[in-house]
Amino acid sequence: MTRAMGAAMRRIHVGNALSAFGLGFTVPYMYVYVAQVRGLGAMTAGTVLAVFAVAALIVLPFAGRAIVRRGPLPVLLAALVTAALGALSLGLAANAAAVLVAATALGAGQAVMQPALATMIVDCSTAETRSRAFAMQFFLQNLGLGVGGLIGGHLVDTTRVSSFTLLFAIEAAMFLLLVVVLSTVRMPHAPAVGDAPEVSARGSWKQLLGNRAMVQLCVLGFVLFFACYGQFESGLSAYGVEAAGISTSALGTALAANTAVIVVAQFAVLKFVERRRRSRVIAAVGLIWAVAWVTAGYAGLGHGSQEMATAAFVSTYALFGLGEAMLSPTVAPLVADLAPEGMAGQYNSAFALVKQLALAVGPAVGGPMGAALHAPYIVTFTLFSLGVTVLAVRLGRRLTEAQDRPGLAARSRVVARGAAPRGSAQSSPSGV
Repeated sequence: MTRAMGAAMRRIHVGNALSAFGLGFTVPYMYVYVAQVRGLGAMTAGTVLAVFAVAALIVLPFAGRAIVRRGPLPVLLAALVTAALGALSLGLAANAAAVLVAATALGAGQAVMQPALATMIVDCSTAETRSRAFAMQFFLQNLGLGVGGLIGGHLVDTTRVSSFTLLFAIEAAMFLLLVVVLSTVRMPHAPAVGDAPEVSARGSWKQLLGNRAMVQLCVLGFVLFFACYGQFESGLSAYGVEAAGISTSALGTALAANTAVIVVAQFAVLKFVERRRRSRVIAAVGLIWAVAWVTAGYAGLGHGSQEMATAAFVSTYALFGLGEAMLSPTVAPLVADLAPEGMAGQYNSAFALVKQLALAVGPAVGGPMGAALHAPYIVTFTLFSLGVTVLAVRLGRRLTEAQDRPGLAARSRVVARGAAPRGSAQSSPSGV
C-alpha cells in the first residue's frame, strides 16, 4: 500500500466512524419518535421503517452504475448531503407526509453510503490489506453505533420534542462533517468519466449475473442477512420476550454483548481468518450460528431457571457477534475480488441490494414466527444457518485460489478479478 493510499484509507475510516456515530443517535429511537413523541401512531411509525427499506431498494440499482461512471467519492458526497437534509428534516417534521418524505431522503442517502464507502476501501487497499481494512470498517461502525446510541439515550426525553430534534441535528452534523473530511481525500485510480467502462446499465447487470460465483455469493449473502441481521430486532427479540420471558433490560444486555464480542474479538479473529479459505470461514460461521439458534431454543423451550434462560439468550447474541466478526473481513473483500476491473461499485451495490432485501423480508417472516410459533421458529433458522455452511462449501468450488485464499495466493500472483474457478477454462468477465 502506498503512502497516498494509506492517507486516504485513514480518512475513510474516520468517515465510517463518524457516520456510524451519527446513526447511533437516532436508529434506536426512530419508532418511539414517530409513534409517540410526534403522536403519529404505530401505523405511521411502521411505514417510516418500511420507507427506509423501499428507498434503498429503489436507489441501489442506480448507485452502482453511478459509482462506476463517476467514481465512489462524488457519489458518496451526494449521498451524505441527501442524508443530512433527510435527518434534519425528520427532526423538524410534524406531520405524516413530512416525516415520510424526510425518511425517504435519509434512507436513500444511507443506502448509497454503503457501496460507495466499500468501493473506496477497495480502491485504497491491496489484495493483502483488504481483509484488515474491512475488519477495521466493521469495528468502527459497531463502536460508533454503540457510543452514539449510548450518548443519545442520555440526551433523549420522550416528553420533549426538542430533545429528538437535537438528536437528528447531531446526526445531520455528523454527515456534513464527513463531507468535509472526505472532500480532502485523494482517491488513487479514481476513474474519470471518460475512462469509465463503456457498457450500458443493462449490459453491466447482465455481466454481473453472468458471473456465477457472484450470483452464488449473493444467494449466500441473502441467507446470511435473513438468518441473522434480519432477526435481531424483530423475530429473535420477540421470541426472547414471549418464549423465554426475557426482560427489556436483559434484551439490552444481549445487544450489548453482541457489540462487545465484535469490538473485543474483531482483530483476534482477523488473524485466524487471514490464514484460512474464505469459503471455509463462512461455512464455520453457519455452524456457529446454528449453535446460537440451538442455544436460543434452550432459552425459550428448556425447563431451566429464568437466570439460565437469560444467560442462554445473552450467549445467543454473543455467538452471533463472533460470527459477524468472522464475516466482516471475509465477505466484503470477496465481493471486491470477484468484480472485474472497474466494476467494484456495481458489485458492491448489487450485494448491498441483496442485503436490503434480506433485511426487509427477515423481520416480516421472523417477527410473527418468533412471537407465536416458538419451536418452528428455532428449527427454521437453525436449518437456514446450516444452509449457510452448505452454500459456502459450494461457493468455494467456484472460487480461484487467489479469491478464496488471497493471503497465500498473493505471495505468487495478484488476485485475478472475475477469474475463472479452479479447474475450469479462463472465461470473460461476463462469465459467458
